[in-house]
Amino acid sequence: MAFYQFQKEQFINASMEEIWDFISSPQNLKKITPAKMGFDIRTPNLPDKIYEGMIISYMVRPLLGIPTNWITEITHVKDKSYFVDEQRVGPYQLWHHQHIIMPTKNGVLMKDIVSYQPPFGLLGRIANTLVIKNKLNEIFDYRTQVLEKIFPS
Repeated sequence: MAFYQFQKEQFINASMEEIWDFISSPQNLKKITPAKMGFDIRTPNLPDKIYEGMIISYMVRPLLGIPTNWITEITHVKDKSYFVDEQRVGPYQLWHHQHIIMPTKNGVLMKDIVSYQPPFGLLGRIANTLVIKNKLNEIFDYRTQVLEKIFPS
């Protein structure tokens, strides 16, 4: 069983309220995901803000354009501090994503910690080395660029 953690930090020149309002809105997920991933929220009538127990269904095409259903649950929320989403249905054996924001002297430090376990044992370990960790870097690098445009220094 292979278990991995991916971490990314980004300083954003904005207030805690501005960043929280943005990241806690499910409608903004598509804005921060590369278009080539074909990310599409399937849950109808999503509220403006996440809440504990919220289930969100997506269609995503992470590899080779193959559509994949992904269902996450928001398991923890602390207002203007952090939230956690966990995969309930999807490509991973385990997916636990912590979204943390912390005030700094001149803005906000946003930290993501993704703990994940690919499927298929040895094949999953090989896929992580060759594809998954690179894809995660690509996705979070894209998000960094988008957030820098939305909240310029």
